[in-house]
Amino acid sequence: MKKTLVLGGGGITGIAWHLGVLCGLQRAGVPLGDADTVIGTSAGSVAGTIVTAGVDLETAVALQEQEVTTDRPARTGGNGEWLTAMAVLADPSVPALQARVRVGAMALAAGLDEQAYLARMESVLPVREWPERDLRIVVVDTADGSDVVLDARSGVPLLQAVSASCAVPGLMPPVTVGDRRYMDGGVRLGAGADLAAGAERLVVLAPLSMLGRDRIVAEIAAAGAASSLLIEPDAEALAAFGQNVMDPARRPAAVRAGLRQGEALADAVRATWL
Repeated sequence: MKKTLVLGGGGITGIAWHLGVLCGLQRAGVPLGDADTVIGTSAGSVAGTIVTAGVDLETAVALQEQEVTTDRPARTGGNGEWLTAMAVLADPSVPALQARVRVGAMALAAGLDEQAYLARMESVLPVREWPERDLRIVVVDTADGSDVVLDARSGVPLLQAVSASCAVPGLMPPVTVGDRRYMDGGVRLGAGADLAAGAERLVVLAPLSMLGRDRIVAEIAAAGAASSLLIEPDAEALAAFGQNVMDPARRPAAVRAGLRQGEALADAVRATWL
């Protein structure tokens, strides 16, 4: 019976919350790390790499719980550009693919330093090689707005794949792969659950569900799993995220909120997953 775990985008606080939920569930005896397939988008690509690589979740959570004093948000651009991109993506009068192309052009025009960004992302990833497990990372082509799913067979280095999936337009530069430039898979909006076709049991973690819950629910329905569950941040978790999901100072509160939710949701996840 194929089990698929989908981890959506959510910035720095989303990474922390993902890891907290997964660790909380593991503590409660429901390890989602045994998924046959993990699909990660943006923040979910980082958490998905950690899970599929077999990195100890307790250690990962402990790192997230450390207070940040000198670090800066993992971005190199400004919030204004990202807000403009979001406005384009959310405009119902612009077809989705056309909106992505516009945002891709904006991301390229920002002229941010790709090599500096990759160097920063290298410090975030605990592994350098693709895990043996079935990890799929979602990115978007800046040129035509198409969805691209990268995995170990794609020939793209893991660092580039994760960095591209996390490359928020206006905040981070698109990442070069061959003759293409890829940006944040979160530009698709939703959580990527529609890419889980073939799953029989499906669990979706969506840190940014408040920005498009109906879309995510539709994605889950499109996947057609016999059993599915959407896990989204509760009010306490949203308060922990604060107003800026790229603020590393919010990581400790976000991971603790995830731990609490994971333990609280263990029975519901067990009924779906096991």
